[in-house]
Amino acid sequence: MATEVVPLPPVKLPSGPSTLTPDQKFWASFSSQVLLPTPNSSPITHITSNSASAYTSSTSTTPSSAYIAVTTGPRLQLFSPQTLKATKTITRTASPFHSASVRRDGRVCLAGSDSGIIQAFDTSSRAILKTWEEHKQPVWVTRWHPRDLTGAMSCSDDGTVRLWDLPAEKSVWQGWGHQDYVRCGAFVGDGNLMVSGSYDQTVRLWDQRIGGSTGTTDKSNATVMQFKLSAPLEAVLPLPGGTTLAAAAGEKLVVLDLVGARPLHILRNHQKTITSLALASHGTRVLTGGLDGHVKVFETASWNVVAGLKYPSPVLAVDVVAVGSTKEDRHLCVGMQSGLLSIRTRLSGAVKVARREKEREMAALIAGKIDEYDRKSAKKRGRGWEKRVRGKDYTGEGADIVINGNERGKLRHHSKWESALRRGQYEIALDLVLDTRDSTAILTLLTALIHRSALRTALSNRNSAALMPLLRWLNRKIQDPRHVRLSTDVATMVLNLYGDQLGQSSEVDAAIRDLHSEVRKSVEVAQMCWGTVGMLDLLQATAGE
Repeated sequence: MATEVVPLPPVKLPSGPSTLTPDQKFWASFSSQVLLPTPNSSPITHITSNSASAYTSSTSTTPSSAYIAVTTGPRLQLFSPQTLKATKTITRTASPFHSASVRRDGRVCLAGSDSGIIQAFDTSSRAILKTWEEHKQPVWVTRWHPRDLTGAMSCSDDGTVRLWDLPAEKSVWQGWGHQDYVRCGAFVGDGNLMVSGSYDQTVRLWDQRIGGSTGTTDKSNATVMQFKLSAPLEAVLPLPGGTTLAAAAGEKLVVLDLVGARPLHILRNHQKTITSLALASHGTRVLTGGLDGHVKVFETASWNVVAGLKYPSPVLAVDVVAVGSTKEDRHLCVGMQSGLLSIRTRLSGAVKVARREKEREMAALIAGKIDEYDRKSAKKRGRGWEKRVRGKDYTGEGADIVINGNERGKLRHHSKWESALRRGQYEIALDLVLDTRDSTAILTLLTALIHRSALRTALSNRNSAALMPLLRWLNRKIQDPRHVRLSTDVATMVLNLYGDQLGQSSEVDAAIRDLHSEVRKSVEVAQMCWGTVGMLDLLQATAGE
């Protein structure tokens, strides 16, 4: 039996360096952007959601209790994470809202306004359930307790941090000590500790189990830790674990160690004030939004910027909406000074496929080819391999199946250059493959010629017109690190064969000069890379000492 003739296997090159990192690809996948202008063009001052907790809460297991709360001027809007439409709009106050927080069961929304009033609303009926008027200046923070369904905290421009119980008529705890506006705050860990940031450039850690008071006359200080920073505080964000804190002080992002009571990192990646912080990717990423219109993504291991997005207006609020029991990042919500709310959605694989199929169907309908589209869709869905064998059953164990190989000399789908290579016509094969301009085919043929020691034969006895296609290919590929060894071998062979004939063709001479220039550039880049490697090795050695 004759040996079967198979096609020449194409050369498989290693993939080049990716232009995008995994983090950049992940955040670029938030591509389905929806821009929602506010009715009164007021700046969007706050965005928060209870989406992930609504799915996992013991009191509510349906996504109908999930909301994205957005404050803009005197309006408090509750958006559905499923439809991205405002399902509720609350306008029960003439003063602008500054903060809002929906309880994890989705039944009550707590909001603070410019008048200093804190109100609790029923999310179903929008009725006012409770009103507190102890704060005499704007309230910028309202947050529900992480464990207690009736507990909440607030921070105000009157310099106080207060705890509330929904059934109570007055605050149950007050924290005194800030000397200026308190614009940010949050619960830490299980809720026994709180953190606040003020325009007095301090971050204070509070313990509600000590100090404070149940009356407004006792102004004892319950601060258990204090950090003095270089600029007013606009946002604070406790990180998972409860031992690290991110704080936005001016244009700097400061990472604070609550165990060692010291700053870990001071990051200067924004050009203007950072206004908002948000967690993403199960707490492994921190997003910052600033007045420079940038949203930057930091990884929390070594605090490097791994991705970024640019918006047309100063960013005032940022939040990442996680959905489902796995808390998968689904929506990136950004509120801007111009009154625009941007919601970028990351679609899952199945949703992407369904959306593309829907777009094809609509395109076919518009083009009047819907019948053809239906036939192709039915063919994909209903025709399997068993229908193509005309009813024959090949699934039994006793079936004899014989697979015949290709007969020698009758190779199907054989290209012309492969036929010439089989016949030993190396010069013709090289000319034919260069005419195709197929880089993979050219690399495959050149590799085969080197393996057969036929490269000199293929390159010999060429005039300037026959030599120029190869020189042009070498000029394009000589700097590609994936096949620099192959292209260098070919270029060396060309110079050995035709070096003594330079000066006879201006076109060939120009191509050789260009090739020399490309090689010099590659050498310079390589020298710079080795110099950089040497400096990094020196820095690592110095750090190790």
